[in-house]
Amino acid sequence: MRTSTFIILCLEGAVLSFNVAAAAALIPSIASDFALSQFIVGKIVWLYMLPYGLAAFFYGPLVRAIDARKVELYCIFLFSLANLLAGLSRDINILFIGRFLMGLFGASVIPLGLVLIARCVEKNRRGRFIGIFFGSTFIASLSGLFLSGLVHWRLIFIIPAVLGLFLWAVMYVYLPSFKDGLEGFRFGYLRAFKDKTVIRIFIYIFLISLVYHAVQQWLGVYFSTQLLLNQFTISMLLTLTSLSGIFGELWGGHLADKLSRQKVISMGILVMVICIFSLLLKLPVVLLGLVMVLWGLGWTFNHVGLATMLTDLPNEFLNEAASLNSGIRFISGGIGAGLGGIIMRESFNLGFIVFGLGLFLLLFFNKIFKFKH
Repeated sequence: MRTSTFIILCLEGAVLSFNVAAAAALIPSIASDFALSQFIVGKIVWLYMLPYGLAAFFYGPLVRAIDARKVELYCIFLFSLANLLAGLSRDINILFIGRFLMGLFGASVIPLGLVLIARCVEKNRRGRFIGIFFGSTFIASLSGLFLSGLVHWRLIFIIPAVLGLFLWAVMYVYLPSFKDGLEGFRFGYLRAFKDKTVIRIFIYIFLISLVYHAVQQWLGVYFSTQLLLNQFTISMLLTLTSLSGIFGELWGGHLADKLSRQKVISMGILVMVICIFSLLLKLPVVLLGLVMVLWGLGWTFNHVGLATMLTDLPNEFLNEAASLNSGIRFISGGIGAGLGGIIMRESFNLGFIVFGLGLFLLLFFNKIFKFKH
């Protein structure tokens, strides 16, 4: 893979991810600005995730038939405009529409990145490349979270809008064509799901993503309403999750090559189980910071281990697997965020217990999800 192409992929991932994690931290501020309940404003999470998940199913097969360069140029341009719409919105419904469109057009980035890495990088080095690729997304997420505690919430949408339009110009000049090897458009999902390994991987992805987002997307509200922390402290705590996530992606990718994909996944879920039950204790801020660091490491070990495992699947349904990865993660994450909101509205402790037990069972039954091909 050409270095310039890989850098562009990483920059796309960074623009895409700048405000993904920050959105949860911004819910209290947006709710205050619009004089609405935080649980109403919390829709900005799943209104992004669900269209992202559904749209992702099309992009993998689409770049089998259409030059991925053309697809990415259209998508990054429209994604940037959607951010601008959200940042300039004066009505909560316009903000919701902007988030919906961000998910719709942003969903192209990750499937393309995984497909190109799988095609252009040797199997024993893919973990490192995927770690760097997703590491760049966590660096951007970290930046967005950090700034969310310092600047007005509107800038968290306007900044990626401006950067995205600049990146579009760079891509127009430097992103190469991917016309070689194009085929007719087809969905190979039925063929992919005939493979038992594929089914097991995506059952696991669905479950782990649901539980993670059911907790993660409401941490900002938990810190605000239950621990009475201010916006800066909330943003800094969630920033620690992204900061540790950078190292988790890079370290986890390295371990996925050196040890095995499966071991890295198991290590990650064990750490997550410990973290979620720790939240029941209403810890002081310093200890909460440590829990957030470990939470980020656990999630990213899972993330990079699974993503690397997907690139090891047969080429005949690689495009579908790459799309399924994003699609299932975000649909499941959107469902998880909605379900988490319902339960957390009743009791945060109940939510932590329910989803903590879910994680524990996923770890306990880990032998069901043997991902060998």
